[in-house]
Parts: sequence; structure tokens; C-alpha cells
Amino acid sequence: MAHIWGYGTDNGPSHWHNSFPIAKGDQQSPIDIKGNEVKYDSSLKPLSISYDPSTAKTIINNGHAFNVEFDDAEDKSVLRGGELTGTYRLKQFHFHWGSSDDHGSEHTVDGVNYAAELHLVHWNTKYASFGEAVRHCDGLAVVGVFLKVGDAKPELQKVIDALDLIPTKGKQASFTNFDPSGLLPKSLDFWTYQGSLTTPPLLQCVVWNVLKEPISVSPQQVSKLRGLFFNDEDDTPCCMVDNYRPPQPLKGRAVKASFC
Repeated sequence: MAHIWGYGTDNGPSHWHNSFPIAKGDQQSPIDIKGNEVKYDSSLKPLSISYDPSTAKTIINNGHAFNVEFDDAEDKSVLRGGELTGTYRLKQFHFHWGSSDDHGSEHTVDGVNYAAELHLVHWNTKYASFGEAVRHCDGLAVVGVFLKVGDAKPELQKVIDALDLIPTKGKQASFTNFDPSGLLPKSLDFWTYQGSLTTPPLLQCVVWNVLKEPISVSPQQVSKLRGLFFNDEDDTPCCMVDNYRPPQPLKGRAVKASFC
């Protein structure tokens, strides 16, 4: 059903509920994180993130963003801690970004937007597979990282360079020996809440862990993101920009912080 949604005026986020009614559900993501409504929770454990570079496999342009995908057959690249119980394996990471430096992130903080947002997607190993995990409210755990424009992020450059291999929808290339922990900020202080995928099918299966500290990327690096295309190789070029969903209503959910 992927062809029926996108980020255009006729198939963008404001239309997704027509094909995916859960878009109007009670636990939709992203959200605006309001500092005066967040509760510090001293019981939250620190996030424990351990990635094995050998699990990186492939980089793919899926027509909505690009994914870097990982071998998740074993507990080699994992996330633990926070409000999570058990072990979550890294499945893939991707980014959302805007057409300018002052918008592009999905989550916002007191209404403040960033140029882009990284999502590291993990699934709960108490379930048999990723496909099974997304059927449960604790099935996925996503770490969100804000990107602001400033100094270059050297650890990101290998990803940026690989984008030349996947300019259009359906293109993919081998992408190996990469440690995504290099894309994390120094501080892993985070906000956490119960939410959803931010793209269709918008399943409400995600424990979100949004890091407070952004990482810095250069103008050249974010420009390379904007150089990708939504379209197939033989279609009319359409730049891949503004591929983010706006914040959704909180609807009574609690947002907790690991820091005061």
C-alpha cells in the first residue's frame, strides 16, 4: 500500500487517515515535547546502547527516506535501559529532514524544530520477529536524535557518501562495517513516551526515547540529504525534502524525562 501515501499535497500526512484510520488514534507520534508538562522519573534507567559494526548490511532508498539496514538475527546490536524491559535489537535507522535548516525534525521541543531527525529502530526480542513485534505496544523502541546545522559530523560522512549510490526510489547498495553509535550525542539524557510509527501503517507499537542533546551536521551534509529523490529512476525528478510528519495530539499521555 506504500504507493498511496507520501509527503505531497495530495497524499501527505493530512490525508493518511483516509487509508490508515489509526492516524487519529490516542498514541500517535511524533509529539511536541513541552518542558512544563514533562515529569522527571528517577526510576528510569540510563540507556544502554551497544552496536556491532559487522551487523550493518545495506542502504536503501525506499521512496520516502533511506534506510540503513542491519542483521538482526542475533543480540549483537542492542538497546536496553530506560523504561524498557528486556533486549531490543537494531533493525534499521533512517532520517527525516526539511527543505530548510529551521524545520525537518518530527518531534519538536517547546515548538522548536530542528533541521532533521535520526531514528534508530529496534524490536523487542521477547517476540519471534520484527513483524510479530509491531503487533504489540512494547514491540519497538526507537531512539530519536535531533540534527542541527553547524559543524560537520565526521561519523556521518560514510552514510552521506553512500547516498550517491541510491539517488532514486528502489536503489540499494551494500553498506557494511558501520557503527551507528557514532551518530549519538555525548549525553544520552532522554524523554520517553508511548507512541507510534511516524509513517504508515502508523502502528501504536513504539516506546520512544528522544535524546535531549542534538548532534551537529554541516550545511554540506544536510544538503546531500536533500539531494535524494522520491521518484523512480525513470520518473520526473522530485526532490526528497520535507519527509516528516508534524506533531500529533498528546491526548493525555505522560512524557517522562531521565533528567531534572
